[in-house]
Amino acid sequence: METFESLVRAEFAPKSTYLNTASNGLLPARTVTALHEAALMRAEGRPLTSLYEDVEASRAAYARLAGVPVTRVAAGASVAAHTGLIAASLPAGAEVLTAEDDFTSVLNPFHVRGDLKVRAVPLERIAEAVRPGTALVAVSAAQSADGRIVDLPALREAARTHGARTYVDFSQSAGWLPMDADAYDYSAAVSFKWLLGPHGAAFLVVPEDFGGLTPVLSGWVAGEAPWDSCYGPVAELAHSARRFDLSHALFTYAGLRRSLDLIEELGVTAVQAHDLALADRFRAGLAALGHEPVPAPGSPIVSVPGLGARQPELSRAGIEVSNRAGNLRAAFHLFNTTADVDRLLDVLSA
Repeated sequence: METFESLVRAEFAPKSTYLNTASNGLLPARTVTALHEAALMRAEGRPLTSLYEDVEASRAAYARLAGVPVTRVAAGASVAAHTGLIAASLPAGAEVLTAEDDFTSVLNPFHVRGDLKVRAVPLERIAEAVRPGTALVAVSAAQSADGRIVDLPALREAARTHGARTYVDFSQSAGWLPMDADAYDYSAAVSFKWLLGPHGAAFLVVPEDFGGLTPVLSGWVAGEAPWDSCYGPVAELAHSARRFDLSHALFTYAGLRRSLDLIEELGVTAVQAHDLALADRFRAGLAALGHEPVPAPGSPIVSVPGLGARQPELSRAGIEVSNRAGNLRAAFHLFNTTADVDRLLDVLSA
């Protein structure tokens, strides 16, 4: 009988102590195999049409993880592109409420509009900062820089009270934090972090009525009958969120399908318990060494002020972490073990 441990060990054999999933997740062996096969199909001149099945399988798997019907999921390339689509839908002068120093892809498309009122507040105050006249609240569920988690229930209630729409970026939480995308107007996530997929894919969840979005980036894949929509204007847009699709990076989805299969086989709640146990072990070890991380309870991302400069030294020792604004950022995921935590602590104690 396969266990969490046996499934993970069959898929991952890192050559380093890899603690940097908040930047890029490791690829499972099954994903690497699928990527190789997809590349061979093109190298050998075989038809690629079967790869579109991987796009739809990936869309369906993400919909299950997000807890929404597949008809509400669009497949794109980046969170920035999805944010830009939402930004384009807002009327001039609309107020967008954001968290200070959130990830740029969640923020910048609203700023470059030039005619929106973008207001930034500390993450801890974002729910209380929603006010009458706020059109949209845009925020990451977990902060990239330090792992802090926004109070999503409080944010949802405040937005409902004041009639604001909500946009949540799950890029740093999809794969370890159970999602309830149905609770928000829009949400997005990239595939190459905690979902363990290749670069080049991102998902957007929209309301059943599309939330006032116009598919300004749509091409032939956004047609109700894509292969009949290759020339001239699209006669009929897809009746689902697929109308917001961008042209698909086929190799990426060939691999991503297998990565999402693994996440589903393991179960997000089991992954969450595993990841948080390792992060808590690291926090306890830091305390014993006299270091205090940024408070981020319930997050597998641990940011330690003042230690970022040690990142090159750690990399030379075979430990991969990040330096974010002077902070050392370690991110723990399903392929990590207690031995990884202890090795990092040992080097930091030297």
